[in-house]
Amino acid sequence: MKPTQPGYFDREECRPFYHRGGDNGILLVHGFTGSAAHMRPLAQALAARGRTVRTINLPGHAQTEEAMARADWQGWLQAVKQACLEMMGELRVFTVCGLSMGGVLALLAAEQMKVDGCVPISAPMAVKNRLLALSGPASLLVKRISWGDPGNRAGLVDPAYDFGYTGFPTAKGADLNRLIRLARRNLFNVSCPVLCVQSDADETIWEGSADCILEGVGSEVRQKLWLHGMPHVCTLSGELPAIVEAVDAFMDRVEQEKEG
Repeated sequence: MKPTQPGYFDREECRPFYHRGGDNGILLVHGFTGSAAHMRPLAQALAARGRTVRTINLPGHAQTEEAMARADWQGWLQAVKQACLEMMGELRVFTVCGLSMGGVLALLAAEQMKVDGCVPISAPMAVKNRLLALSGPASLLVKRISWGDPGNRAGLVDPAYDFGYTGFPTAKGADLNRLIRLARRNLFNVSCPVLCVQSDADETIWEGSADCILEGVGSEVRQKLWLHGMPHVCTLSGELPAIVEAVDAFMDRVEQEKEG
């Protein structure tokens, strides 16, 4: 498919979202080539329950693929850590949550910072997609990789919020793989409560990812929400209500754990 055209993300759904609710809040981070739109329905649902909620667009995302080519893993991680610091400064209880690469970044934040809870959603500890797995070496020959026909997701995700790049600069796959290796190597540093969300039909990530995370972290509280038949971007799927319920209940559990 052709690269996403300038102006494609100039819509409300793709803009960062912030709602000030109670003192128990959450940061929601989108994934590789995605946008804040992928987290908007979850953000709005949690905000309606009184949570303080924020979404962000990672550097190089929700702009153009040329902008993504200029971004890197360090910038993505720094953006998440900065947002975490800002929210931790205003909240009594703070959870970091992310989808796909956003889930990997959430784990890295939990490894490196004193967050109160962590929710990786469809977070890869390895990828099944060969385009991603081989993107580092392939970048020497191929400059851009297309995700293919978005019609493959028709009927599985909400098109009103499905806004991301149609492909990516091949070299950026190496940045994603670097983040995965870093997070997986230091899972033992995560001590806060963790809730992993994953689908048995995820077409992108290794099916053992959630179990790998939960077995590797040093947390006493480890929970898993296993979805059935849902795609990788499950935050836009028919199981969104189940995800909302699980995350909201988890945030209550995180608060209980913090209060002892």
